Amino acid sequence: MFSVCLCAHFQEDPKTSHLEVVKRIFRYIKGTTHLGLWYPKGSRIETIVYADSDHARDYVDRKSTSGVCTLMGCCLTSWFSKKQTGLAISTTEAEYVSARKACQQALWMKQALIDYGVRLYDIPIMCDNKWAIDLSKNPVQHSRTKHIEIRHHFLRDNVQNGNTSIEKVSSEDNIADIITKPFKREPFNYLRLGLGMMEQID
Repeated sequence: MFSVCLCAHFQEDPKTSHLEVVKRIFRYIKGTTHLGLWYPKGSRIETIVYADSDHARDYVDRKSTSGVCTLMGCCLTSWFSKKQTGLAISTTEAEYVSARKACQQALWMKQALIDYGVRLYDIPIMCDNKWAIDLSKNPVQHSRTKHIEIRHHFLRDNVQNGNTSIEKVSSEDNIADIITKPFKREPFNYLRLGLGMMEQID
């Protein structure tokens, strides 16, 4: 997903190097047709949302990309990778914006589950940025974060009201990383497994 989104930036004026990358993506897809998402019967309903960002990785416009993955038990239920609309001037801001998007997803999941008679009181948001976590829990504005738009403090309001919580996850275990940045084979395969992608069993 990360690679396809990156290639889409160059579809109006593609170069030979872009074609080579697209060929590599197709080779990956062809080589992984035996993989699929696993949804075992009787899965738990505990929900966790992972959030991540790639601060200013887009070398064309320097905007960050937010990645959010939602799991119920061990099952991936939703995911998205979306470029942020504004320029984040720090990693903290980029991660905070991603965590805010994860909070919106968590609240949507809580509401959707109510329609099925399931009530979840706390959906944890897993984030690998300590400063973004601290900012979400601390109502005091620090000079280095006062530039962050008010709309992003939606996250902090919901953490303070107990609608969601935000917790630290190591960067190596943050499965949302897989949809925001490139990886070498080993960490990529590890994160892919964390999404629930496994060999199909007939």
